Amino acid sequence: QGLGASRCGAGVTGPHPAACGPWNRPFRASREERAPVPLQGPRASGAMDLAYVCEWEKKPKSNHCPSIPLVCAWSCRNLIAFTTDLKNEEEKDLTHMVHIIDTEHPWDVYSVNSGHTEVITCLEWDQSGSRLLSADADGHIKCWSMADHLANSWENTVGSMVEGDPVVALSWLHNGVKLALHVEKSGASNFGEKFSRVKFSPSLTLFGGKPMEGWIAVTISGLVTVSLLKPNGQVLTSTESLCRLRCRVALADVAFTGGGNIVVATSDGSSTSPVQFYKVCVSVVNEKCKIDTEILPSLFMRCTTDPARKDKYPAITHLKFLARDMSEQVLLCASNQNSSIVECWSLRKEGLPVNNIFQQISPVVGDKQPMILKWRILSATNDLDRVSAVALPKLPISLTNTDLKVANDTKFFPGLGLALAFHDGSVHIVHRLSLQMMAVFYGSSSQRPVDEQTIKRQRTAGPLVHFKAMQLSWTSLALAGIDSHGKLSMLRISPSMGHVLDMNMSLRHLLFLLEYCMVTGYDWWDILLHVQPNMVQNLVEKLHEEYMRQSAALQQVLSTRIVAMKASLCKLSSSTIARVCDYHAKLFLIAISCTLKSLLRPHFLNTPDKSPGDRLTEICSKITDIDIDKVMINLKTEEFVLEMTTLQSLQQLIQWVGDFVLYLLASLPNQGSPVRPGHSFLRDGASLGMFRELMVVIRIWGLLKPSCLPVYTATSDTQDSMSLLFRLLTKLWLCCREENHITEPDDTLIDECCLLPSQLLIPNIDWLPINDGIISKLQNKQLVRLQFGKAPGLVGHTVSSQFDAFVRAPGQPKIDHLRRLHLGAYPTEECKSCTRCGCVTMLKSPNKVTAVKQWEQRWIKNCLCGGLWRRMPLSYS
Repeated sequence: QGLGASRCGAGVTGPHPAACGPWNRPFRASREERAPVPLQGPRASGAMDLAYVCEWEKKPKSNHCPSIPLVCAWSCRNLIAFTTDLKNEEEKDLTHMVHIIDTEHPWDVYSVNSGHTEVITCLEWDQSGSRLLSADADGHIKCWSMADHLANSWENTVGSMVEGDPVVALSWLHNGVKLALHVEKSGASNFGEKFSRVKFSPSLTLFGGKPMEGWIAVTISGLVTVSLLKPNGQVLTSTESLCRLRCRVALADVAFTGGGNIVVATSDGSSTSPVQFYKVCVSVVNEKCKIDTEILPSLFMRCTTDPARKDKYPAITHLKFLARDMSEQVLLCASNQNSSIVECWSLRKEGLPVNNIFQQISPVVGDKQPMILKWRILSATNDLDRVSAVALPKLPISLTNTDLKVANDTKFFPGLGLALAFHDGSVHIVHRLSLQMMAVFYGSSSQRPVDEQTIKRQRTAGPLVHFKAMQLSWTSLALAGIDSHGKLSMLRISPSMGHVLDMNMSLRHLLFLLEYCMVTGYDWWDILLHVQPNMVQNLVEKLHEEYMRQSAALQQVLSTRIVAMKASLCKLSSSTIARVCDYHAKLFLIAISCTLKSLLRPHFLNTPDKSPGDRLTEICSKITDIDIDKVMINLKTEEFVLEMTTLQSLQQLIQWVGDFVLYLLASLPNQGSPVRPGHSFLRDGASLGMFRELMVVIRIWGLLKPSCLPVYTATSDTQDSMSLLFRLLTKLWLCCREENHITEPDDTLIDECCLLPSQLLIPNIDWLPINDGIISKLQNKQLVRLQFGKAPGLVGHTVSSQFDAFVRAPGQPKIDHLRRLHLGAYPTEECKSCTRCGCVTMLKSPNKVTAVKQWEQRWIKNCLCGGLWRRMPLSYS
């Protein structure tokens, strides 16, 4: 260790100019943590297990084979991209394919001929999970984006190239957003304490401080190329050498500092050569991209300075920063033909000793002491089997206040571990700093410690199947691996890492990560992998409790996200399955309320600060009269004047409001049955208040355009249906408008609701279809085998049978769930469906009215529940 430290610090004198941001934040490691750590110990039972595997259909003339190298990437929207080579036996050529799947529908793979002439070496998602970079061994970089915002339709929009120079590392520029997770504060009530915004500068900013988008790549000949996406759609590209003396770069990785700089780590592949680090600064001068590079302290792997291992591991096979925004910690793996060793290094800022003679002349006081940057080894493993792939965690856990020997409730937290895959087919989760074993998974071909005869039999059975590429999910609760046969395996990683924790602690881990996804907007599919039916009720209640503790402003921002999260949780238990319909109806109600209120405009410009929509809410909450006309008199009706075409175009949404109010009131006598959809609305004062406001607005618009009113089938021609429903709705709302003082509806109200079916025809509500995803099929912890391009038969599992009463039979008319338009039994229009809730809507808008466009803009990129869209076949059922 001493020799390694002296070599890595050689030639560096004084404080380094790169000592800014993370580069001047030392990590203090104990002597025990720097000692070699064996990857052995008791197997953590239940820590990792296979959720599903998906493989290619074997065809006689063409088949998918894993490319060399094989790469994959996992986005924050739970989309996985990976590569294979499509081999055609007749033409004897290879087509380099990029495949993109949604983890909920892994069989629905979108495969595209990448157009790369050489093997694809890198895949990188952007921070939003909606764009993908691919780079090849010929120096071509392509940027893929969703076509029509569809997760199963992608197109190549822009790109760049360094002709004939293979790309070995690729990354999007940092946008300056960094959120730190404080695991030790997971029990805090305020989200601001659990998740804190870290001051982090973007790699490059536009006028006004807006981060500029683009990417950076490192080539095999030692070039760094930066491409910037200008607002007008053009690409500004510049290429520069990392240092004056160019050399071969076999491995490289990119990280970012808090000061806005970029750090590039490179290796020529030989463990006897130093691992070099460079600081890269990007700027725009006179409409041209300028790149400045500077050499940083380098290091030698300790296995090369150890006499016992000096020539044992000749090649560095893996070089990774522990995180994109953690440029001061790096993971290295050196290997030979049969074994590997892994080392974790940290860059530290240390004081430079000053000779006593100079101390007497000019005493060193405080911060004036000369400082030096040095790489120090944190930990290293003993000899391991040969490492085939490495997957690093994406959770930005704050380790500044978290000791490696923390309390029992956090030391098994999954985000603290990284994954190592070995050639024997096993996968180990080890601590990201100490490299201590946290969990282990033995694949079907991996060899558990058994007798010698079994080992001999396996060695003669042929080459072992192992992961050639791996990626951890954004919460580290799932691991995707592509093996040497091109098969995708999805592994479930226990939040407790297989250690026995009580139910409250397991729920706390899941709740903490659900809150993280709620704050960041990331998809939470991988968390649902671990939710059992008996956890659903507790998680929903605790999630609501934590949400209600936040400030009113934050609650407003997260209001729809928490409803979508509750809906996805309730889908996992048969006792809460009916509430899924209620939560989706609430999302639809919130969207309609916001859209209709936004159409209101003040009659005069010099009006008070409150908008007409805010005044509507205020007046409707103050005036508790059950007569709709008396409430309407208190409003300035001139603010509700809209064009006739606008009012007519909104009729389908208005009809849904009227139908749903009628359905709710008619179901009030059956309120004792919680399995009936709409049950939770009967005690939801906020939602009933929204319906009440909308009915007042609809009443006013009906005076302008009677044809926009909801249509009811009444038994009497003289009956005022709107007034009747408003009167009953107001009585119900008065019972539960105060959340802490909910009273039971009186007998008179229930009797009146019992008479509704004899006065009005009760409509059938079109609930959402069953989502054909995989998540509910995985709850029994049994392996599910799937095939790319072939949807499995998921009918018959326990959860879907609960939906039978709310689902239309095959051949019945379908409906556009968001436009509320009937599509017929066999739709002829192209449709798209949500990857999470199964909501179906037409791909193209049939209406050109501005108000309808405003409504459609709410869900053009994502469903109302936050899920992504995917294109459906024309004859969907």
